[in-house]
Amino acid sequence: MDIRQLRTFHRVAALGSFTRAAAELNYAQSSVTAQIKSLEVSLGSELFERVAGKVKLTPAGTRLLPYAGQMLSLADEARGVASPDAQPEGVLTIGTMESITSYRMPTVLEYFHHRYPRLQIALRPSLCAETLHSLRQGVFDAGFLMEAETQHSGVHSEVLGVEPLVIVAAPGHRLAGESKVDTDELRTESVLAPEAGCAYRELLEAELNDGSGEPVPFLEFGNIEAIKRGVGAGLGVSMLPRMTVTDELAAGTLVPLAWEPPFELYTQLAWRKGSQLSRERQVFVEQVITFLSQEYQDS
Repeated sequence: MDIRQLRTFHRVAALGSFTRAAAELNYAQSSVTAQIKSLEVSLGSELFERVAGKVKLTPAGTRLLPYAGQMLSLADEARGVASPDAQPEGVLTIGTMESITSYRMPTVLEYFHHRYPRLQIALRPSLCAETLHSLRQGVFDAGFLMEAETQHSGVHSEVLGVEPLVIVAAPGHRLAGESKVDTDELRTESVLAPEAGCAYRELLEAELNDGSGEPVPFLEFGNIEAIKRGVGAGLGVSMLPRMTVTDELAAGTLVPLAWEPPFELYTQLAWRKGSQLSRERQVFVEQVITFLSQEYQDS
């Protein structure tokens, strides 16, 4: 069992694919397969199984994963100590969500592309609960959360800022232009929302479905762009992070409704508690906090 095998195992586990791991590590797929097989032989246990065409960890692989993450972190830390002037390199796997990836990260990614060309930032779409689990297991190096809570078991989180939320509707909607919209009025509307597990959807759902009447119908859409198109077509209203509808509000294709959410959502950067930050993770954490904290202050 060597570090290269563990790194390959870790990437396959994170990506759920031998092919994608090979592409990310710049290996031939046969090399990835051979490394995993060699690791399995040395441990005397199968680490992966194929279920419905997907690669899934076996119980032995699940038990190994957090140890592999710790050993890789230690190896990165040792490399940083031995070569303090070397440039950050390798792959950082970051759990994130669509709104952060599309609307907050481009500036950060551009900075890393030019400043640290040997460091690859791999963004993995993930709901907050999945991100927390992957952080605790050592699958993700860091992850973004958008939650009302700021304390999470097993991880350290740094609050980047309060995420402004807005209810949007089509310009011709009956509530558009009202000086104030109350919660009872929203309960009569169809609400377009992302998939279950999204924090701001769950907060709105709890607020509207408070037991005072029939549950408010939530129309589940696949992504934010689909939600915006549906709202623009008059299918209903939606609550979204304001950053995702800035252009539409400026153009007048969507309008904000005068309803203030009675809750706050905090965007956070998190990593596993108790783990020593490698040089690469330290650079990422510091730069994300610098870039995004300022963005939230300015917004």
